Amino acid sequence: MTNDSDDVPGRDEILDLLEDGIAEAHEKVTSGRVYNPENEKVRIQWIRALAYASGQYRQLIKDKELEEIHERIEALEEREGVDR
Repeated sequence: MTNDSDDVPGRDEILDLLEDGIAEAHEKVTSGRVYNPENEKVRIQWIRALAYASGQYRQLIKDKELEEIHERIEALEEREGVDR
């Protein structure tokens, strides 16, 4: 599936952005020391962002894989002359 608009990123672009965001959130979560409660609140926010981005990434990968399976099935059906 291609994207007609340059303003709206496609799935692969979104996956790339999520990968970058996940890496950044992971770095924020795992680095540094907690010196005060405010820093801990920020770390918890990064953990939540990491969890959310990871879930979105997983869902997009799942959608992409399902789309690829669907395309493969259609190609096989066409090759075998199966009518739907």
